[in-house]
Amino acid sequence: MRILPLPWERAAVALALLAAAMACGCSIVSPSDGIARPFALAGDAARGREIYLSRDGGHCVLCHAAPGIAPAGDVGPSLSGVATRLTESQIRLRIADITRVNAAAAMPTFHRVDGMKRVAAGYEGKPVLDAQQVEDLVAYLSTLR
Repeated sequence: MRILPLPWERAAVALALLAAAMACGCSIVSPSDGIARPFALAGDAARGREIYLSRDGGHCVLCHAAPGIAPAGDVGPSLSGVATRLTESQIRLRIADITRVNAAAAMPTFHRVDGMKRVAAGYEGKPVLDAQQVEDLVAYLSTLR
């Protein structure tokens, strides 16, 4: 009597789950892939939208498209529906330090300061976005369903 599945059975189940997640548009990223604790007070979506557009803030619009905003970049993935694919924790991690998800990402880290090299003297030791700005941006992106 066999109790444990064979390796090919485990692989078949994993592929079936992956296919089902992709078919329904569900996120296939692990729920533990995020920063659960907010950096600051609850974010404000209106301020987050301004950061998204701001040249002095995130200026995310240079690389990412979002609903109702034109012109927009196409270097990074479209953020249309991002809140249906990622949790707030996962969005927060990607804003704060995308290299924890993808070490080769072209997107800069916006809240990490440790280990940064080739930083202009005026920005050394300072994050691009402060804690409240990160939370505001998370709030805005969480509205994109």
